[in-house]
Amino acid sequence: VRLEESGGGLVQAGGSLRLSCAASGTFFSISAMGWYRQAPGKQRELVAKITSGGSTNYLDSVRGRFTISRDNAKNTVYLQMNSLKPEDTAVYFCNAVVRRNGLDPREYLYWGQGTQVTVSS
Repeated sequence: VRLEESGGGLVQAGGSLRLSCAASGTFFSISAMGWYRQAPGKQRELVAKITSGGSTNYLDSVRGRFTISRDNAKNTVYLQMNSLKPEDTAVYFCNAVVRRNGLDPREYLYWGQGTQVTVSS
């Protein structure tokens, strides 16, 4: 299973970016998908996550500015980021909880390699 992020870049404060993360490979199903971020010198933190049913959770500091969504048919999760602030600058990672086959109920966590988001003031 491979997760590939795209959509990062440099944007001015107040601007918007849309991140995408597509899962590829052979697997049975994906339950939760999420976005994390890690700024220099800081721990990785959860930004937003979404279940297969569409339930969402957000980091308090991004609620109302960021929106997570997913296209189950495309095995893709998105993060729409509006009203960006310099403190949103970080490497953004997606992850997915994957069930590899229908006979095995175990789930595995996969991570993408990350995409840089830089917000200038």
